[in-house]
Parts: sequence; structure tokens; C-alpha cells
Amino acid sequence: MFNEVYDVIVVGAGHAGSEAAAAAANMGSKTLLVTMNLQNIAQMSCNPAMGGIAKGQIVREIDALGGYSGIVSDTSAIQFKMLNKSKGPAMWSPRVQSDRMRFAEDWRLLLEKTKNLDFYQEMVSGLVVENGKVAGVRTSLGLKISGKSVVLTNGTFLNGLIHIGDKNFGGGRAGEKAATGITEQLVKLGFESGRMKTGTPPRVDGRSLDYSKMTEQPGDDNPEKFSYLDITKPLSNQRSCYMTYTSELVHDLLREGFDRSPMFNGRIKSLGPRYCPSIEDKINRFADKDRHQLFIEPEGWNTCEVYVNGFSTSLPEDVQFKALRSVVGFENVKFFRPGYAIEYDYFPPTQLQHTLETKLVSGLYFAGQINGTTGYEEAASQGLMAGINASLKVSEKDAFTLKRDEAYIGVLIDDLITKGTEEPYRMFTSRAEYRTLLRQDNADLRLTPKGYELGLASEKRLKRMEKKHSEAEKFVQFFRSTSVTPAEANPVLESKNSALVKQQDKMFKLFSRPNIDINDVKKFKLVRDYILENKLDREVIEQAEIQVKYSGYIAKEKNNADKLNRLENIKIPLNFDYSKLKSMSLEAREKLNKIQPVTISQASRISGVSPSDISVLLVYMGR
Repeated sequence: MFNEVYDVIVVGAGHAGSEAAAAAANMGSKTLLVTMNLQNIAQMSCNPAMGGIAKGQIVREIDALGGYSGIVSDTSAIQFKMLNKSKGPAMWSPRVQSDRMRFAEDWRLLLEKTKNLDFYQEMVSGLVVENGKVAGVRTSLGLKISGKSVVLTNGTFLNGLIHIGDKNFGGGRAGEKAATGITEQLVKLGFESGRMKTGTPPRVDGRSLDYSKMTEQPGDDNPEKFSYLDITKPLSNQRSCYMTYTSELVHDLLREGFDRSPMFNGRIKSLGPRYCPSIEDKINRFADKDRHQLFIEPEGWNTCEVYVNGFSTSLPEDVQFKALRSVVGFENVKFFRPGYAIEYDYFPPTQLQHTLETKLVSGLYFAGQINGTTGYEEAASQGLMAGINASLKVSEKDAFTLKRDEAYIGVLIDDLITKGTEEPYRMFTSRAEYRTLLRQDNADLRLTPKGYELGLASEKRLKRMEKKHSEAEKFVQFFRSTSVTPAEANPVLESKNSALVKQQDKMFKLFSRPNIDINDVKKFKLVRDYILENKLDREVIEQAEIQVKYSGYIAKEKNNADKLNRLENIKIPLNFDYSKLKSMSLEAREKLNKIQPVTISQASRISGVSPSDISVLLVYMGR
């Protein structure tokens, strides 16, 4: 294998690396996945769960494009929840609790069944770069492996440093060594690097907990699943999570160790994730709170290991243990391992193009935490896009990118390369200005045709999506064309305290009312008969209901997106020199020269670039 020239070499086999390798190989590229330990492919380094607010939408998008994260999330799930069901469908977010060991095993077995994909276990210590182009990688044993493109997905391993209290040691993850050499080489090549940190809670022995003192958190009564494919099935049995709280006593015990905390004594200077703070951070930042929630998450079907979500910490292990024993239900807790913080190198993502290819070295792609993101889902989506684009570049085909109105993945990547990030970036629904369009229920309608064109989504998947789309459209049309009399409608409307009708009206109009849902309209015999005759499944019925109830909002957002896309279609010449535009602010010229946006729309989203600066640019370009 060392004499071969690979089309795509993927460095690192976490969530980003696994999706990158699968995508490139499935598109026909000869691919090599190099990792320091093949036993830890797709390891869930932090919590044993996939999805959540905005993250669930990303997993659905990965699945719709033909990635593997949704399938593996289904096959390894032990609990399913659709979050935010009390809000509008744009906010609904699927989440699964996963069996950590099965998740990694299922990923590895899927990758091993993937054609065109080779594996190799060793540390990559450097890149081979010739005339501004990547030409392969070098390993710690001195081997040179040739490749036409390289995707770096190093996670927290680049010069990783683990902190537990006043102790620290090199490592990319508990029990695994750090990766060295790559950062130093990239800096010599002209890349800018930085340091970030993240943390993880203690893992404890579930047999030592008293669940009777906690609040049970069961899964949904009628669980759904992530993948749009019918090869996976919804859960018929689920494991519960539990919830308990910290207290003032717990906080006082934790404060006793603050002087030994690397975050508070100045040893850690890098920024951690704002929206997933450590327990000591929460106590410090929210001093008015006398308690914080802890979610007790089982690590799998059969293991007794438990993840203490909400208790991320780098305090000394004795302080962690003493404080946790004061939590209700944890009076006799036994540790599997303490929590810790980890510092690692990242590269500000403004150094990338929309394809995730670096601007400095042709054929070199970055994906995952190396770009300053946090979260399995964010990493996996970047890996998928980097793998796709590395394969397309080698095949001399047009690049593949997603716009902000097409996918959360498009929002994520555009945010990163346009705005950069100085703290671990996490996706939220609030980051997407078109979230009514970017729902978890329609990711297949938005992206499966694109996945099919790439060769990632199968024809079977495409046909299934087209059938769902057609049936939902016909059902909506049924509501538009079918009328109901006051005698039929008013008993249903009265039961929901909704205004009665005095004359025959279209069912679409009644169904559009905020307090009328699908269960109400199913009381009409015509609707029940239509569903039975056409054998409509839950997905189709849900899709039709959303299209009816939110048609006005959806149309408005589509109109806004179309306006923005007009600016998206105005391309800026490559390596455009903004310094000659004297009418533009100095800050705007500096930012634009640094980021080199591809379109006017992207330029308008750069921090420090005002509408008047964009007007100057449009005038200069003859617009």
C-alpha cells in the first residue's frame, strides 16, 4: 500500500474523519483513513448522544446527502426524543441517547464494508507539500504515503494537553497520546494557529447511584429515528435517563478547589465552549443560581458506566469526588474516571474556502475541531463536505457547496469561513436566518437530489424521497380543494374553542388555524378516508400538516432567500485588491483582503463590513 498514490488521505478517524473517508470512497476515490488507534474509530469522546437543538437537523442533513451518521445513530440508539415539540416545527430537533460501544463498532463495520477504502494505524507527523500543493503525508515511523489530496480531522489531538487540577500531561483524549508535528509544519507554511479548550465530566458506576431520588427522563412514547432510509427501525424498547441537581453545598465544596483549577489559576488561557461550560464556570458566571441541572445518561444497553452531563470539570479528582458525593442520588458514587479539561491547537477557519480547502495549500482540507468547532454533529458535517470536495477536486469536477438557505451545514461553514471563531463554535437554530426552511422533517427534500447527483445517495433513497414529496403535495392539494359544511366543521371547532363558521369553507383554511391540528381534521370522515385509501405514513402526514399550517411563513422566507441569492450570484474576481477602494472604510478593506469573499453576499456578512462598504463595491463592479 505504501507504493500507491491515494486520491484522498484522511487523517484522523473521529466523526469528521469517518464521514470524510466514507464520502470520498463512496464517490469512487481511492481513499486511505489513517488514525493513531483503529480501535477508536468514531469514538464518542464526550457525551453518548447524537443530535439535539440544531444538531439533530445537521444529522438529518448528513443522512439525506448519503452520509452514515444518521444510520449509525439509529442502529446504536438506546433512547429517542424529539426536542422542542411544544414549539413550531422549525425548532423540532431529534436526539438519541447512544450505546457508546455499539456506536463505534457500527461505524467501523460500515467503513470496512465501504469499497475503495483502506486503513492504516499510525500517527501522521507531517504533510508532504510540493510547489504549494499537498502530495501526501509522513508518519512517525518515517513512512511517506502519497496522496493527491489530504483531509486533516485531528480533533483535540494536535499538541493536546490534558488538565486535572494541578496536574497536566500530553494527550489527545484520556488514555491516548497527543499528535505532534503537524501544527509546527503548518505554521511554517504560513498558517495562523490558536489554542482552544474543552472539557468532559466524570464517568461513574451506575450501580452506585440511587435513581429513586432522581427524576426519570424516559424517551418518547412513539419514537422516531434519524435516517430517512427504511433499513433502520424506530426503537421498540428504550433506556431512561435521569435528572438531579447540584446544591449550595456542592458549590461550596467545588469552590474549595478553585485555587487548584487550571482555569482559575491561569494555567489554561484558551477559551472553552460558551454554551457547554464547566461546572466551575457555571458557579462563577451564574453566582445567583443555587443549583444546576445534572442529566444522568447511561453509556449503553448493558454497561453500568454513566455519563454525568452538566458536571464537566478540570478540578482536582478529590474535589470532584467529594462534591459529587453531595449530589442527591450520588451519596455512594464510585468513579470510573474523573473529569478533565483538554487544550489543543486549532486553525482559524477564515483561512479556508467554502469547500473547506485551505487557501494556502492546494488539495489540503480541514474539518472538525481543527476549525474551531465543538460537537460530533458539526464535525461530521464538515468531514462529509471536505471528503466530497477532495474527491471532486481529484476528479477535476466542480466543487460542491451549500448556501445558507439550503442547509444548516451551509450556515455552519459560511459562519466559520466568513466570520471565523475565537471560541468553540456550536450550531444553534438562532444562527440560521432561514430556519423555517431548514427543518429536520424536510432535509431529505432539500438535499437528497444533491446527494444523488454526487453519487452518495442511492436511487432507492431518491425514489423514496420523491414518493414522500408527491404524496405530501397531493394531500395539501386535497385540503385546498375540499370543502366542509358548518354542520361538519363546527363540532370540531367548538371542541377547540375556535370561532365557528357560518358557511361552507375550504378545509385548508380551517386547518391553517393555530389551534387546529391533524388529529382535529382527522375527525372529518373525508380526511380519514383519504389517509386510508392512499396509505399515507406518519412522515407524509406530518409534512403535509407543516406545509398547510406554515405556508405563509415558508413563502416569506423563500422570498427573502431569493433576494439574498441575487447578491450570492454576483461573483467577486479572485484575489481582488480592496485596498484601491479608498471610499471604503479601512477596516472593511483589511477584512475583505484577508477573507477574500467569493460573492457580494458573503462580503456583506463579514464583521466590520457595512452596507455602505457593499455599495462602494457594487458601484466599482458596475452594479
